[in-house]
Amino acid sequence: MDYVLVHGTTQSTAGWQRLTESLRRRGHRVHSVDLPTDQPDLLAADYARVAAEQIGDSVREPVVVAHSGAGLLLPRIAQALRANRLVWLAAFVPDFTHGRSLLDEVREQGSAMFFDEWRSLTEPPTADPAVATYFLFHDCDLNTLRWALPTLRLFYPAAAYAESPHPGSVAPSTFVLPTGDRTLHPEWMRAAARDRLGIEPIEIDGGHCPHVSRPEVVADAIT
Repeated sequence: MDYVLVHGTTQSTAGWQRLTESLRRRGHRVHSVDLPTDQPDLLAADYARVAAEQIGDSVREPVVVAHSGAGLLLPRIAQALRANRLVWLAAFVPDFTHGRSLLDEVREQGSAMFFDEWRSLTEPPTADPAVATYFLFHDCDLNTLRWALPTLRLFYPAAAYAESPHPGSVAPSTFVLPTGDRTLHPEWMRAAARDRLGIEPIEIDGGHCPHVSRPEVVADAIT
């Protein structure tokens, strides 16, 4: 099976290393997409085009995994790659029914989506290792934490955040919900999986980056 991994808003593609190794040990082929972090005016369709150009013809009907804020881009990227399954890893699920953008939802119900401590940040969590550890890597052992901190990288797709989600069908999905998340409320993710995707999430122990702290558990869940 081919897996395509789409990084979130706080890590570079290096953050996928441990999950990549876990999947390859199971005999799967793994590819990662490196989205541009210096073009905040790009829309979801633009990021999908970038992903398709990077992956090319090297995969057929892959499973596309998106972490965190990349869930906003997942439907378009998956469509461009002709994915046969989507995996939402502690990820935002767009409001397909009402067409609200992520920014619209944050304005209307931000406290239900995100923890207050996360919403009160005045600097990106990638700017301070202590903040990143608290929100992203608090469930990591010391050696994993030392490995994870250099993978931090800010990705802020501003135009896509303000964009209404693209209507249309979504491929069969899996939602992996880390119950110890300190960014997105687990209750919100649970409801989003049920109401927006029509599925029950796979709940695992761990924080917002379980592909870092629990790669084997995540690999089990998505295979």
